Amino acid sequence: MEFRVWAPGAETVQLELAGPRHPMRRNGGGWWSVRVEAEPGDRYGFLVDDDPTVLPDPRSARQPDGVHGRSALHRLDPAGWTDAAWTGRALAGSVLYELHIGTFTPEGTFDAAIERLDHLVDLGVTTVELMPVNAFDGTHNWGYDGVLWYAVQESYGGPDGLQRFVNACHTRGLAVCLDVVYNHLGPSGNYLPRFGPYLAEGRNTWGQRLNLDGPGSDTVRRYIIDNALRWLRDFHIDALRLDAVHALRDDTAVHLLEELAVETESLAAHLGRPLTLIAESDLNDPRLITPRAAGGYGLTGQWNDDLHHAVHSAVSGERQGYYSDFGSLACLSRTLTHGWFHAATYSGFRGRTHGRPLPRATVPGSALVAFTCNHDQIGNRALGDRPSAYLTPGQLAVKAALILLSANTPLLFMGEEWGARTPFQYFTSHTDPQVGAATAAGRRAEFAEHGWTAEEVPDPQDPATFARSVLDWSEPRGEPHARLLACYRGLLALRRGRPEFTDPWLARVWTDHDATQRWFVLGRGRIAVVCNLSEDDVVVPVHGRVLLAWAPATETGAGTLVSGHSFAVLEEADGAGTVVTD
Repeated sequence: MEFRVWAPGAETVQLELAGPRHPMRRNGGGWWSVRVEAEPGDRYGFLVDDDPTVLPDPRSARQPDGVHGRSALHRLDPAGWTDAAWTGRALAGSVLYELHIGTFTPEGTFDAAIERLDHLVDLGVTTVELMPVNAFDGTHNWGYDGVLWYAVQESYGGPDGLQRFVNACHTRGLAVCLDVVYNHLGPSGNYLPRFGPYLAEGRNTWGQRLNLDGPGSDTVRRYIIDNALRWLRDFHIDALRLDAVHALRDDTAVHLLEELAVETESLAAHLGRPLTLIAESDLNDPRLITPRAAGGYGLTGQWNDDLHHAVHSAVSGERQGYYSDFGSLACLSRTLTHGWFHAATYSGFRGRTHGRPLPRATVPGSALVAFTCNHDQIGNRALGDRPSAYLTPGQLAVKAALILLSANTPLLFMGEEWGARTPFQYFTSHTDPQVGAATAAGRRAEFAEHGWTAEEVPDPQDPATFARSVLDWSEPRGEPHARLLACYRGLLALRRGRPEFTDPWLARVWTDHDATQRWFVLGRGRIAVVCNLSEDDVVVPVHGRVLLAWAPATETGAGTLVSGHSFAVLEEADGAGTVVTD
């Protein structure tokens, strides 16, 4: 077979294959190649110039011995696929469920996760979103420190395990979304700079940025796009969640995201099933999800942090950090009806104007992915504590009702459906002691600025930090978890069964609220989601038949009596709600 590698500045490149070394021939464009006999599973690597280190293949399909070891020849078995009848799933109308393979089950593997998929189907989930599974240093990690993007983490089950997982999802009617990171590489095991100009000058929050617009960037961009297409084509993945795209520095005329959207659309046409690209961005820039015909990048959707912040701060009362811009019921109303709160408006947290209005007439609310929590909003807290650690079950239910019945596409984070008490803390297992120590020190320094002591902040390198974050699947059988789980199932059944809740157009959402009595109404057609955010019972001036409620809701002459920290969904609602206009 032919081995190829890009090393434009090298004088010599050798292939080491199962021991012997083979000189490689320089080709055009900085590529080197050699043809030798090889067998599946053979270990190999490359030597560049006089460096004696045998480097793994930048496009390695498998790393059986970790990211510092030799690569292994591997191809997925075409006969292993059982999803020939799968036709895909569009983002609109979907319900996503984010999970981390390593902590979703005690075993922490793809095969163990398969055993829990029926729970997701019964819950009402349609799409499983995996946190990154590309190869990283060590045995457990959030996945955002990946360094070999084409390989699947061995401790999870490797590429064959991912194939079995995708098969199992598609058999149950579940689509699969994969989180991918193209804005930086991890600190340990990143050998790409030894081959060529993969990195550029300058850093973002997480490390040195990728070379997307400098000399040699055409091949670097191809490296990224080919990786994305590999997941969609070779592994039958249905959607990609693109991590922190605001950190992608690209000054070319055609942004990398637009180029990726074009190629993904072409692949979808060839495969005959929809393929979805979902961006994570804190810019509130609608160009990401505006069609290319209208001058946008043409991505399918993006995460909606503003709605998370608006709901969480209104229910919990938290106002620290970026929550300082949120919290009022007027803010909650604006965000539910206009997609974002910050839309060319002043942000006190940033000290400047932020965002741009979402064109509600052309961009549907379903293009925004909303959540009560996710890995960031939990794990980036000092203790990694979930909302269930400091909110009542009723408050959790109110948050769920506002998100799951909004015009956005909802996303759940593993375990939230039963109010899991296990934290989701930041954990790593870097094999380099210096990198591990620096990671722990950086984490503690970050929170020291906010008053946390070093002893209070969990050590990411401590195996106990990882162990604490594993879900406890015995919890849903007891209270108050079972009641909350039933509530989530009821909310998702309503969303699935009533067209009002999958109507994606934000301009048809109406709201009403009373800031003094702390009640809030989210209206979807003739259905009202009536929420009481206070501890005391209140009468909300809305009448209707109760479809679902956290606690008994009583009809009175003045409206509906709703218990403290509770919600009720009313049909044929007759109240004071109004559609919010621009």
